[in-house]
Amino acid sequence: MKPLRIAITPGEPAGIGPDLVIQLAQLQHSEQIVVIADPDLLTQRAELLQQPLSLRLFDPDQPALPNKKSELTVLPLSLNDRCEAGILNANNANYVLTTLDYAIDGCCNNTFAAMVTAPVHKSIINDAGTPFSGHTEYLAEKTGTEQVVMMLATEGLRVALVTTHLPLKDVPAEITKKRIKTITRILHSDLQRHFGLSAPRISVLGLNPHAGEGGHMGREEIDHIIPCIEKLSAEGMQLTGPLPADTAFTPKHLSVCDAVLAMYHDQGLPVLKYKGFGNAVNITLGLPIIRTSVDHGTALDLAGTGKADTGSLITALEYAISMAKHNSQGNNDGAS
Repeated sequence: MKPLRIAITPGEPAGIGPDLVIQLAQLQHSEQIVVIADPDLLTQRAELLQQPLSLRLFDPDQPALPNKKSELTVLPLSLNDRCEAGILNANNANYVLTTLDYAIDGCCNNTFAAMVTAPVHKSIINDAGTPFSGHTEYLAEKTGTEQVVMMLATEGLRVALVTTHLPLKDVPAEITKKRIKTITRILHSDLQRHFGLSAPRISVLGLNPHAGEGGHMGREEIDHIIPCIEKLSAEGMQLTGPLPADTAFTPKHLSVCDAVLAMYHDQGLPVLKYKGFGNAVNITLGLPIIRTSVDHGTALDLAGTGKADTGSLITALEYAISMAKHNSQGNNDGAS
């Protein structure tokens, strides 16, 4: 099989994203890793980190070749303004978004089999005048996708979310039959398409303590969650629940499921991050393309110090490659 082409966007140029891709270059890879970035930024940061680095300009018309050790293939894009490690510059916000645009377009036209994103700094993009709530929403808008699903994964655990970045007081109103069914169908479909699971087993959590305890602690389970589980189970899905969140993550339950569907952000993700922080990956399901991301932020204080941990980026890259190989799009000539 020909090497896959995987795009990486280094995210906020003043953060650890450039450091991470330079450290990643010190490893041997069997696929072609294409970094969308300013070559001068990478060269300067490599000198600061005292890491060897050679750059090869990306040519989509040439066969994909695995990167050699200490080598990066670069799709060049110039910064708008100077960049100093650890110091934000709003003038470079548009550069960050353009790297994403290049990666999205490349995935949509099969130049790339997948894209991996390093962390961006949301506030600096907003300060520059562009409303930006995050990678997930940006990718959905750019690809014309109505509904996407956030799933984080680490060794032995996958957690998907019905709701994401909402105040806790607003969550119950969003636990609707329509939303639960839509999210579950996307999760089920992408577990089949990207992970090779022909009949994925999904554990669905309740919203309330003890999954509502028969309605005594809330009716969301009775009115919304249980009817959805029954409806989707009748369609052939293997669903279990609603399970109380305080017992669903025990070995007994995790041994018989492929993914956990949590109702809100802090119901499922603290467990996953406790289990795998530094070696976890954020995956956007429901897109027409494959996108994985690190599970951490820009860490401005670590930029240029050589102390950034590549564990999450390596995991995100490994997941992107594995998903691309399970996806039929990853086997055509355009993505290889």
